[in-house]
Amino acid sequence: MTPAVFPPLDARLEAVANLIRAPLHADIGSDHAALPLALLHRQRVERVVIVEKTAGPLEVARQAVSLAGLEDRATLRRGDGLDPLLPRELESVSITGLGQRTMLGILERGLGAGKQPETLVVQPNDGAGLLRAWATGHGYWLVAEALAPGFWRYPVLRLEQAGGPDPAYQGLPEAAASVYGPHLLRQRHPLLVQEVQAQLRRLEGLERHARPQILSDLATARSVLAWLESSGG
Repeated sequence: MTPAVFPPLDARLEAVANLIRAPLHADIGSDHAALPLALLHRQRVERVVIVEKTAGPLEVARQAVSLAGLEDRATLRRGDGLDPLLPRELESVSITGLGQRTMLGILERGLGAGKQPETLVVQPNDGAGLLRAWATGHGYWLVAEALAPGFWRYPVLRLEQAGGPDPAYQGLPEAAASVYGPHLLRQRHPLLVQEVQAQLRRLEGLERHARPQILSDLATARSVLAWLESSGG
């Protein structure tokens, strides 16, 4: 009997996997199906739906599922974003490895089609401030987040549908929490400190240009550092 083969997870996808647990989970743009197969293997989910936009990546995912011997627990579909998902498959959804604006486009198109996941786990490659702001405006609470090391410091967010103001942001500087993450601030996450310091070095080098966005971003980064220092970080 041929042993099952599972693609390895890097630190980025490990952080994502740690924030997912559900009977049925859908992964959008699955990157060799590594994440959904790991979720099945670790019994964090019972079934998965794997969505790929084009035929080539879908076939790669199909081969990975076959090598893992999990064809009976994985459904593969070709389509754009949330479009291929049925209502019952919106319980738990992940989107990883894309820019946050691309993710927002997927989510907005989904909302326009009446498809709103109950739980979202997202891992953007270029910061998460826009996604946090989108979540607060669309009835989601940020219930957990992580930072993963890699080529960048990758944010990972778990969002759940809920009513009322998100308690995660209470008692924190609004702009700082939205850009850098309320849970990460409270944890004084070591990678967050590195991220703030890196942003300060980059922005201070651009300060002489005095562009409004640069000055705003610099003020936010400085407020994060000040908050960490004043609260014992």
